[in-house]
Amino acid sequence: MTPATHSPLFPQVPESADAVLDGLDPEQREVALALHGPVCVLAGAGTGKTRAITHRIAYGVRAGILQPASVLAVTFTNRAAGEMRGRLRQLGAGGVQARTFHSAALRQLQYFWPKAVGGELPRLLDRKVQLVAEAAARCRVRLDRNELRDVTSEIEWAKVTQTVPADYPAVVAKSVRDAPRDPAEIGQIYAMYEQLKRDRSVIDFEDVLLLTVGILQDRHDIADQIRSQYHHFVVDEYQDVSPLQQRLLDLWLGDRDNLCVVGDASQTIYSFTGATPEHLLNFRTRHPNATVVKLIRDYRSTPQVVHLANGLLSQARGRAAEHRLELVSQRDPGPEPVYTEYADEPAEAEGTARRIRDLIAAGVPAGEIAVLYRINAQSEVYEQALADAGVPYQLRGAERFFERQEVREAGIALRGAARAGANDSLLDDAEDLPAQVRAVLSTKGWTTEPPAGSGAARDRWESLAALVRLAEDFARAKPGATLSDLVAELDERAAAQHAPTVQGVTLASLHSAKGLEWDAVFLVGLTEGMMPITYAKTDEQVEEERRLLYVGVTRARLHLSLSWALSRSPGGRPSRRPSRFLKGLRPGSGSLGASRGAGVGGIERGAGGSGGAGESRRRRQRGPVRCRVCGATLTEAGEMKLMRCEDCPSDMDEGLYERLREWRAEQAQELGQPAYCVFTDKTLMAIAERVPAADGELAGISGVGARKMVRFGAAVLAICAGREPGGDDEEV
Repeated sequence: MTPATHSPLFPQVPESADAVLDGLDPEQREVALALHGPVCVLAGAGTGKTRAITHRIAYGVRAGILQPASVLAVTFTNRAAGEMRGRLRQLGAGGVQARTFHSAALRQLQYFWPKAVGGELPRLLDRKVQLVAEAAARCRVRLDRNELRDVTSEIEWAKVTQTVPADYPAVVAKSVRDAPRDPAEIGQIYAMYEQLKRDRSVIDFEDVLLLTVGILQDRHDIADQIRSQYHHFVVDEYQDVSPLQQRLLDLWLGDRDNLCVVGDASQTIYSFTGATPEHLLNFRTRHPNATVVKLIRDYRSTPQVVHLANGLLSQARGRAAEHRLELVSQRDPGPEPVYTEYADEPAEAEGTARRIRDLIAAGVPAGEIAVLYRINAQSEVYEQALADAGVPYQLRGAERFFERQEVREAGIALRGAARAGANDSLLDDAEDLPAQVRAVLSTKGWTTEPPAGSGAARDRWESLAALVRLAEDFARAKPGATLSDLVAELDERAAAQHAPTVQGVTLASLHSAKGLEWDAVFLVGLTEGMMPITYAKTDEQVEEERRLLYVGVTRARLHLSLSWALSRSPGGRPSRRPSRFLKGLRPGSGSLGASRGAGVGGIERGAGGSGGAGESRRRRQRGPVRCRVCGATLTEAGEMKLMRCEDCPSDMDEGLYERLREWRAEQAQELGQPAYCVFTDKTLMAIAERVPAADGELAGISGVGARKMVRFGAAVLAICAGREPGGDDEEV
């Protein structure tokens, strides 16, 4: 399978419903075909979850099973929703609603408000923090800038957990939550804030969900109208839903169960916003007949990166850790992760910038490199170091691409040139579409060479250069495309927030990096007090910090660097210690120990189990897997499949191995799937080493599951016995 990240920028729309399924691995295909009833997809990082669910929707639409207008797919960011809409459009499933929870609720609220309440919907508040500041002043509570931000976040948390002002102090005490101020004071400010909103007839972001829930609860006719439109629901990043979002989802569903949820409890990193993985972990309890599919084939990262990610989670504790997924890399081996200790923070930033410059010189595009840190305040020293090294960069979390002034101006210019056509003298010497775009954008500041240094001029040039590259890719994918066609493509991308890549090293916090990936990732500032952050006191808070680092590790495809500084400033006392999460992972920090058992890939159909902690405890505990040659503990997935260390001598039957490979190639061609979907190379090697003579011996080899035994077992045993597969004495 080719990962979605590296697919063509403008792929051809599949010719048929069956063609939509091409290239999916067995588990992804199972997701795509599970179109009825409750479905839970447990998807590890880099396993192609977006690919699986968009192909599921597209297959249902193209096969005539789902009506586009009856499907509502919800996720958590405008970028993710835009990406989903873009992929659905490329698969020939336009018309499907893919939105954030808030966007979907706001549309419904705007439409039904006149009928349910009367008049116009109150104005949406632009800046909540200003009204919180006024509420605090009226309560005679002085808040500094940081406290104001924290109290505003606390009010948001209270609302998404459906906590009213009067109950806030008691709820905080019960939840052992660290409030930024005295809970009674925050409760007063919260109550005054709500009063000010009512007085001024405004609502905030959380009210959009609360009011939609209220209308659907009180007005059954409106709830029925929405349910008559939407029959099928898909929820991405389900581990991040808040109690309020879950309540809204329940109201959308009613008594139906056509719901597909996708998530990974090991990537729950937003509990401070009210997100909880409990809904994902309890899905089988609420829906005993659910189909559960586990995606563990990691197409993003090399075995070296995946091994580090698995090792990081093997030390985790808590309920989410009990349901962790053990990833198995599908990529060729790459470089080992690099661990670097620096004397101070400026030295760490300068060393990182030097390594980035070396990577760029070696051919890694700047846009495929990221520097990730725990808090935004850490970015400044890296901005300076990259600027000093002459390396372009972009800050994640800046304004959206299509909202940038230079991009809007470029769009207007391209639209005008498209309308003018041959009458525009700018296009006289432009022979093709990319040349036309370069000619038009040269009037807006684009040049063949970027401006020196960094800053606003360089940022503007990078935006225009991204449009030029997009035009070049568009022309290659669609020969004969006109400037008008490109303008239409830009309009669709703007509507979907599907931005082209800007060529600059990304600087981002670990939280904002969720859902993204790069060829090279630098995880910096990994010291105690920063990772985990100093205010992570409880066990669950520390475990969330571990999951945050796991998210950072799994953003890397090939190159991964982890670093820390012993002091903040040059000459400072070297009192800092590397993050506890690196113990057992970085060289010289002790043994990691055996894995404590993890999830495996596959499909479960309506077993009626709870999927909870009790079920996990009842499972048979697995001991460490040991090499059958030297007895050493095996940790790599490929070594465990062979039951020996990679370096230990092999007694493989080379002739048998080649016959198995030839047979596998024929099977893969007949099935129209990649060869590894039949058996991986490591599984074939294990078969050729052990030469099984009976079903039990073959079934005991890792990688030969029950389904493959039924489908391929007789043929494999025939080959091992020296017979032709498919002979008269073979039972298929």
